[in-house]
Amino acid sequence: MHFVMNDDERYGLDKKARLLGPLKLDSGGEFAPIEFAYETYGKLNADKSNAILVCHALTGDQYAASQHPISGKDGWWSNVIGANKPVDPAYDFIICINVIGSCLGSSGPASINPSTDAPYGMDFPVITVADMVRAQAILLDHLGVESLAAVIGGSMGGMQVLSWAAQFPNRVRSAVVIASAARQSAQNIAFHEVGRQSIMADLRWKKGSYYDGDAPTSGLAVARMAAHITYLSEAGLTQKFGRRLQDRDEKSFGFDADFQIESYLRHQGISFVDRFDANSYLYITRAMDYFDLADDYGGILANAFQNTKTRFCVISFDSDWLYPTSESRRIVHAINAAGGNVSFVEIKSDFGHDSFLLSAPEMNQIISGFLKAGE
Repeated sequence: MHFVMNDDERYGLDKKARLLGPLKLDSGGEFAPIEFAYETYGKLNADKSNAILVCHALTGDQYAASQHPISGKDGWWSNVIGANKPVDPAYDFIICINVIGSCLGSSGPASINPSTDAPYGMDFPVITVADMVRAQAILLDHLGVESLAAVIGGSMGGMQVLSWAAQFPNRVRSAVVIASAARQSAQNIAFHEVGRQSIMADLRWKKGSYYDGDAPTSGLAVARMAAHITYLSEAGLTQKFGRRLQDRDEKSFGFDADFQIESYLRHQGISFVDRFDANSYLYITRAMDYFDLADDYGGILANAFQNTKTRFCVISFDSDWLYPTSESRRIVHAINAAGGNVSFVEIKSDFGHDSFLLSAPEMNQIISGFLKAGE
């Protein structure tokens, strides 16, 4: 499909698109129409060779390098995207799309079902990471972006990067996979299930039909608290909080937040429910749990990268126990087995899985060097 786009349609912040699709789903059937929320930074050059797709993580969104409209915080990857940073809008046309299943503007369980004029709720189809990527491809077709100089992402964003390289190898010249894995581990599925059960145990969840009343914020807050622990490391927690008390000199001998770490987790849970939908949390965690790239390639991960011309850069952090370095090495070994071009770096950090979202000068240098080498 080819479209003629004007600048107003292609470029800018808080962009929306409603496309007929349809989107073919791994679960069977199709989904249409598809709503997209996305942002772009920079301009597409004359030969359309400078497009970079940035993929967000589980609770991320399209606001990668702009102020978030709800929290007021800087974009979640402002450390990487910006002037004189690895991904620079002065040279790159950067696209960040809110994944389907989310709640920040793209089609998800909170979206209105055109056949009922009510939110989909649990009638929204169960989606996969591959579905997210195929949806992104539909939007990029609409934007006139036929090939990508790079696809970059961390955590679930890294899963999308791998899926992009496997499904659309001729559209991706370079791929940067950060703090991620080619499959969801049993341990991570278990953590997600705890979060989902906490949401569904909240009486306000009402089997997902809560949009005309109070949302299950208590369950969602607990889910966020449990998940947030997995994003950190013991060294980082000890360094930042230790066993220090919160605004008191002595223990209360009660169940208030005596410790700073307790207060921190409660704050994370409370602030999260202001910007995220509980049903979306169920759907996206399930999509991550289903992710096992080798499944579609005879159970052999290397088959996903056969004859690929994509350049890969894989980055891990030594304190990340959610997606440990061993998972990154598995990706690297598979690409090597397929005869692909891959570089790998493990970065030392005390901040666990969240390291890729924090100021990480070494990571920035690696991304910058890798992208420039591919120009």
